[in-house]
Amino acid sequence: MTDQAATDRLELLVFSDDASVRQEVIEGVGRRPARGLPLVSWTRAATAEGVRLAIRDRAKEGKAPFDVLVLDAETKKFGGMGLAHELFTELDSRPPVVLLTARPQDDWLAAWSKAEAVVPRPLDPMALQEGVTKAFRARRGAVVPAG
Repeated sequence: MTDQAATDRLELLVFSDDASVRQEVIEGVGRRPARGLPLVSWTRAATAEGVRLAIRDRAKEGKAPFDVLVLDAETKKFGGMGLAHELFTELDSRPPVVLLTARPQDDWLAAWSKAEAVVPRPLDPMALQEGVTKAFRARRGAVVPAG
């Protein structure tokens, strides 16, 4: 997945029930999370079902999976941690996950969800960029605190 040509796009999905959080993530990551990585294309999801459908639709269309999922652990109805864990157990190859947590002490919960990176609130653009980059490059299932 990391051998993308410079003209390819890094396909990211951001999940939060709060539109302002989704926008904050998109603006924080920016056009490209790190030097040497492709430009970013975003898919937004406000519900866990929206995430599942987006993943399913990409597979049906024959597209590669998302490069990284950015999931809000603080989403009320079905949070990002539970969703990350569910996708880890249900998909043959789940995309790497960046979890947005309420506080740094939530890293142990992120380990349960098999997230590759964790970004605590308040969301910092540098931490978001670092989290996406580390998740993209990380070994699956390894939690890498960002920021």
